[in-house]
Amino acid sequence: MQLADAISFVRDHRNGILITEKSSGRPQSSNIAYVVDDEDRILVSVTDSRAKTANLRRTGRASLHVSHDDFWAYAVVEADVDLSPVATKPRDAATDLLVEYYRAVAGEHADWNAYRNAMVSDGRLILTLTPTHAYGMLQR
Repeated sequence: MQLADAISFVRDHRNGILITEKSSGRPQSSNIAYVVDDEDRILVSVTDSRAKTANLRRTGRASLHVSHDDFWAYAVVEADVDLSPVATKPRDAATDLLVEYYRAVAGEHADWNAYRNAMVSDGRLILTLTPTHAYGMLQR
């Protein structure tokens, strides 16, 4: 599968399974929402205290599995990862990134101040996946 074909498929969806590697070497998977930016990077909001974030910091890589609604077509994108700083203030750069992410995924929020405060409370940050390889089956 060509990486460009996988990115095109992934761009047309919003939910997937993020797969990271535990320290034991076994996979750890998480259901996530994501958005693909103009540079074909995949952005995900994650919580600093979660296992997936620790795994990402340790290995610097992840895979994203995205299925078509009929479950037969799918793409897996392998990627290098980058983690933004954790949101520590309602008006810091990390929180601004989370606002941009939310707008791309869901549009406008009913109460941006509450959202910004929740991002700080949750210890959220942005995970950026830079695709390096893809496999799967897009023919149905």
